[in-house]
Amino acid sequence: MYRVGSHSELFRSNQTISEKLCVEMHRLFSVQKGKTMSTTYVSFTPAEREQARATDLAEFMRRQGYDLKREGRGSIWMNGGEKISIQGNLWYNQYTREGSDAIDFARRFFDCPDYPSAVRFLLGSDVGVAVINPQKQEKKKEQKPFTLPPANSDMHRIYAYLIKQRGIDRDVIHAFTHAKLLYEEATYHNCVFVGYDENGIARHAHKRGTTTGSQFKCNADGSNPQYCFHWSGTSERLFVFEAPIDLLSYITMYPQNWEQDSFVSLCSVAPIAAKQMIEQNDHLRQIILCLDNDDAGNSACLRIAKELKERYPTVSVYRLSPEHKDFNEDLQAWRTEQEMTESEVTVGCPVL
Repeated sequence: MYRVGSHSELFRSNQTISEKLCVEMHRLFSVQKGKTMSTTYVSFTPAEREQARATDLAEFMRRQGYDLKREGRGSIWMNGGEKISIQGNLWYNQYTREGSDAIDFARRFFDCPDYPSAVRFLLGSDVGVAVINPQKQEKKKEQKPFTLPPANSDMHRIYAYLIKQRGIDRDVIHAFTHAKLLYEEATYHNCVFVGYDENGIARHAHKRGTTTGSQFKCNADGSNPQYCFHWSGTSERLFVFEAPIDLLSYITMYPQNWEQDSFVSLCSVAPIAAKQMIEQNDHLRQIILCLDNDDAGNSACLRIAKELKERYPTVSVYRLSPEHKDFNEDLQAWRTEQEMTESEVTVGCPVL
């Protein structure tokens, strides 16, 4: 994966991306395992694509002869030393912290080299037939319906947490609270990051603990992963993050005209919400992956980039890597540097 060294490299002199980066990304998506990939595209109807994406993976795997174990609402498949969690058409690798939908599952574990072959595989051109969960409606009834957590009467705690512990700019927080994309939960005073669908209906809520040292984070029951926390702008750029706080941290460091761009938090490393943003906003042409700078994040960037390029040939996909593990760590380092500089200015030089 080509790594962009800095934010300024990405957007300098009114150029979207340097020529070198374009050439490198073209090479990345043209070559796989030393062989040139086919440029042949197979057209599928929207219904066929959705049918393949909605394949019930547990039932599909059982029909292929694989043994799965029930666990909670889903199933577990042991793929060698890797533990794969499966629920409906979604999967998650507990070892690599990667996951996505049925189409990506076919590509990762059944040697489907590209998006068209994965769709054909799931629809039954190669083996079996696509298995759509026969109890889909029944399962929906069993699951808790999505409701937003009750809101607190004020937002003092989340402002204090995001500003003092995370270094987020107050104006950035206010922009998202004013848009009703962020609020404080009444019961536990968590940050609640809200995702809305195209009709303005809340469909997703990601909760993050605010007590000192808390690692608590989870999605509210019934959240739809297509509509994670996001901001829709008018420019052609979409910035993709793993976590909402990374998204807010990036905007804090690079605030100039940020409202014009689009941002989405995956609340994971599965690209479902990014795909939804692209399909909802046909003006998006540049997808900038801002996932964590660790093995899981870098691996996910390469996988997501390939998947997006194959599904959306008209978009360009780039990697913007934080200098530290994530953009909040970058922000914390930036804040520390600012404080040290201010301290040096305050002390000044001795008066003779």
